[in-house]
Amino acid sequence: MTTLQDLHAQQDQSPWLDNLRRDYLRQGKLQALVDQGIRGVTSNPTIFAKAIEGVDDYDEQFGTLLRTMGVEDAYWELVIADIIDALAVLRPVHDASEGVDGYVSLEVAPSLAHDTRATVVSARHLHERIDLPNLFVKIPATAEGVPAIRTMIGERHSINVTLIFSLDRYAEVMEAYVGGLEDAVAAGAADLSGVRSVASFFVSRVDTEVDRRLETAAGQAADDTSRRALLDARGTAAVAQAQQAYQRFLAVFTGPRWEALAALGAKVQRPLWASTSTKNHAYPDLAYVDTLIGPDTVNTMPDETIAHFLDHGTVARTVDARPDQSGAALARLESLGIDMSDVAETLEDEGVASFAKSFDELMQSLTDKANTLAAGR
Repeated sequence: MTTLQDLHAQQDQSPWLDNLRRDYLRQGKLQALVDQGIRGVTSNPTIFAKAIEGVDDYDEQFGTLLRTMGVEDAYWELVIADIIDALAVLRPVHDASEGVDGYVSLEVAPSLAHDTRATVVSARHLHERIDLPNLFVKIPATAEGVPAIRTMIGERHSINVTLIFSLDRYAEVMEAYVGGLEDAVAAGAADLSGVRSVASFFVSRVDTEVDRRLETAAGQAADDTSRRALLDARGTAAVAQAQQAYQRFLAVFTGPRWEALAALGAKVQRPLWASTSTKNHAYPDLAYVDTLIGPDTVNTMPDETIAHFLDHGTVARTVDARPDQSGAALARLESLGIDMSDVAETLEDEGVASFAKSFDELMQSLTDKANTLAAGR
């Protein structure tokens, strides 16, 4: 048993891979990771940009596609081909877990982040285009994304909700999921067991932004005591907020309202810890993994973090070990002048912009490649 396998067997947390590349599929690396205990895959526009740019793995298919379609449509065909192949690798996990794991996530175009209607149309199209039970379509948890999530759940499509940075927005996401299930019942659904969802709560980026604000405030502090208090609070925001999110998850998925849906086969919307690589190398390399272990959760990790966890990860329940301490940590940050709502708004804007930038740069790279191929012909 690897530590990844122990994580699931002992603590009911599912380790997923936050990466997807065509060479992982062709060379068997994804299958090897699954054999070691990886139980799902997440992707985003930045991941695909890194996968496609600077390699020739996609050139043959891309050249063929350009004979009948434009660059952006060809991009989606490249991505969908990888997703379908990854879905095949993960399908045995999906079947063996009875639909709990084995998912591969594909995100709608980042340009749709603030367009509810277009997000619904795109998410519906992707589900219809691929039509496999272990596909998650990713929808960002923007103000405009939340109603699209409810619509998709109401239509009984499985959704990975991404870019969650605050407890308040997380509450809206859970309400969209539960409300969407209730909409499905109102429309005549008698079996909700096929609807699955995860709520991707981003972690390390929160510390990056909060630490920046603490250091700025420390530089302006009136005395050494205040300065030290600000600097000592670095690295405390992200895990505390995620642990408090888990408390909210436990509260929502209990009680009469949820039990009525569970009686029809509904499954909880699992919290997924995303952005769990350590951005600040002064912190432990598993700072956002070892501290967030608990049942009914997912941790999606990039390759390096997976390697660290296989080497020296600790398998122990930690996500709800001391909820009073995580609450106190957030209260302390507030007392130091950190506005977590403003932090979340900043990070959401940056996240949407980052994915859009990666997408636009990839489109330009593919356009350049298309022009080169055309000149060669």
